[in-house]
Amino acid sequence: MTAPAIAVAGLRKSFGTQTVLDGVDLQVERGSVFALLGPNGAGKTTVINILSTLVAADAGTAVVCGHDVVDDPDGVKESISLTGQSAAVDEVLTAEENLRMMARLSGFDRAGAARRATDLIERFDLRGAARKRVRSYSGGMRRRLDLALSLVATPPVIFLDEPTTGLDTRSRQALWTIIRDLAARGTTILLTTQYLEEADQLADRIAVLDHGRVVAEGTAVELKARVGGEVVELRDAADEVVHELPTDGTVDGLRAAIDRLDALGVPGASIAIRKPSLDDAFLILTGSHADSDTDSELQKEAVR
Repeated sequence: MTAPAIAVAGLRKSFGTQTVLDGVDLQVERGSVFALLGPNGAGKTTVINILSTLVAADAGTAVVCGHDVVDDPDGVKESISLTGQSAAVDEVLTAEENLRMMARLSGFDRAGAARRATDLIERFDLRGAARKRVRSYSGGMRRRLDLALSLVATPPVIFLDEPTTGLDTRSRQALWTIIRDLAARGTTILLTTQYLEEADQLADRIAVLDHGRVVAEGTAVELKARVGGEVVELRDAADEVVHELPTDGTVDGLRAAIDRLDALGVPGASIAIRKPSLDDAFLILTGSHADSDTDSELQKEAVR
């Protein structure tokens, strides 16, 4: 049996008096896309930072491509690429210069570095700004360049921490295509995201973190199945959803849900029935809707 690309057992981490990870266990198979979801402060970014050797765990073990993050951090670093939540580019250089420099540092010769830079400029739609200094870029353009830099080399494992935050729909979908292509070629991708649609579209498996623990793991289909067969929505006269109830999909279940919603007495109300979404599953599992992670705020000093 092939060893997993990432193996985490009993991972614990606190910042001051706040426990961020409280015994996290994960296994990520090689060549798969694995998504970490969780509400604010759930610990998603902390997991990424421990796996990339930026932060030390208080307890537990973490192994990446056979390299223990404590015993062999250099082996881990050689096996990964990391893109964080903020752009880390050289503002004095142009996009082309940034990419060529990163390619040379990654072992490309001069001609290979130029070809790689051109390829990534095309893939991330940076042609019009390729020779402009990065300090003149918009936030979205910087984000696209930061992602392009993380993909100059293609190590066995790539960590993407909320990679599409700040991107428009077109850029987000372009990155999805790149992620799918990388996974198809055998690269393992661990991503955190605040966009549940992103996890639904990309991830082979999803783990939901809440209060520092994995509260559920499975495919998107498996997680949505926890909600039930259908979701009944109560909409007001302006067609806004004011209440919703999951059901088991049976006629009796639907009738009971409709009766409960009807009893609310919302003027001009109407009923709609839809299939469960990943957001429904997330809400049931964590008691909140998805949002961006804030546990990174706790670790700023630790990472510096």
